[in-house]
Amino acid sequence: MSETSPQKMKRPLSPHLQIYKPQLTAITSILHRATGYAMSIGLVLFVWWLVAAASGPLAYATFIGFCASGIGMLLLFGWTIAFYYHLANGIRHLIWDSGKLLTIKSAYKAGYFVLAFTAVATAVSWICILKG
Repeated sequence: MSETSPQKMKRPLSPHLQIYKPQLTAITSILHRATGYAMSIGLVLFVWWLVAAASGPLAYATFIGFCASGIGMLLLFGWTIAFYYHLANGIRHLIWDSGKLLTIKSAYKAGYFVLAFTAVATAVSWICILKG
């Protein structure tokens, strides 16, 4: 059969992202991986903090100045979101590993709980940081 035969042209294409509705379980799985990467990239900032603290007051003041800037605050805020999301979703995965919350309904409830926990924990952390 040639590549341009009528039978080959009428064959349905494999469904892809434009066909399927995104499911919460798939989105939370992708976010779990993304936050893992974000936290590993955020370790560069953490190492900079440690090196600056060990290098003396001038290096530490430079680090604090960067963290107090707009981009520094944005990076720290994103790292906070990534940390809380990855923590909560990791606990959800541990619960799944124990054989619990495996029904669709409970998986969705747990997914929404992870998202809510992330939002609340991040908000509380940043309220404490900005006030104190």
